[in-house]
Amino acid sequence: MSVYRSHGGELELLSRERLAFEDSSAHEALAERVGEFCAGLTEVSGVVDNKTTRLYATGAFQQLPQPEADVLVNSVYVDTGLYFNVVGTELEQFYLETGMSACGSDDMLEGLIRREFRNAVVCGSFQQSLGHIEDTIAYLRESGTVVLSPCSTKIKPETAGTDFILFDYQDLLKNDRDTWRHKYVHMGAFRQADAVVVCNPGGHVGKGTIFELGFMSAISKRVIFTEEPLGVSVSFPCEVGLEA
Repeated sequence: MSVYRSHGGELELLSRERLAFEDSSAHEALAERVGEFCAGLTEVSGVVDNKTTRLYATGAFQQLPQPEADVLVNSVYVDTGLYFNVVGTELEQFYLETGMSACGSDDMLEGLIRREFRNAVVCGSFQQSLGHIEDTIAYLRESGTVVLSPCSTKIKPETAGTDFILFDYQDLLKNDRDTWRHKYVHMGAFRQADAVVVCNPGGHVGKGTIFELGFMSAISKRVIFTEEPLGVSVSFPCEVGLEA
C-alpha cells in the first residue's frame, strides 16, 4: 500500500507499507483492513474525503468476481466515505505504458496523473448546465480523454428551449416515446467509459440525471460529480471533483 501526494502534476511518495490480509478474500476482512488503512491516512493528510482522496487498487483485488468487488466497494464506502476504485487490468496497463512513455517510470500512478481516463461520458442538465458541460468536455479533451457522449454540444435549433434537447448528430424525435431511444443510446456509452462525469454546478442534480445514476450504479460504473451533489436521497459510492 503506497500513499502519494499529488501537487502540480508531480507525485510525492509519503509512505509505503505491506499489509497482511490473512489469506482471506472475504469482503468483510478486506473492507476492515482497507478501512484501517484509510483511518491511518489522517496522519499524513489533514482531510480524508471523496473530494481530496482517491483510492486505486490492483493485484489481488482485480481477481475478485464482480459481485464480491461490488460488496467490497460498498463496504469501504459505508465505513470510510471513500470510493474504492478497482483498476481493471487493461486500464492498469494503459497507465503503465503512459507513465513509461512520459517519464520512464513503471509506477502506475505516474501514468494515471497524466491521463486518468482513456474515455468518459459526461452527464448533466443540457437545458440548465450546457455551458458547464461544455467546459468539462473541453477539460477532459485537453488531457487526451475521448468523450464518448455527447459527441457534440451543438443544439438542433428546433429543440432549443424544449424539455428534451437534441444535438446536431441526433435525429429528431418520432414521438414522445422516442425520447427513450436517445436516452438509451446515451446510457449505453456508460458501459464503455472509464468513468461517468456528472456536471452539477451548485450541487443540483436533475431528475433525468438521477434516473441515469441508478443505471450507473447497477453496472458498477465509476461516478465523479463536478461538485458535491445535493438533493440525492440515497448516498452511494462516488467521487467529487476532477482535480483531486
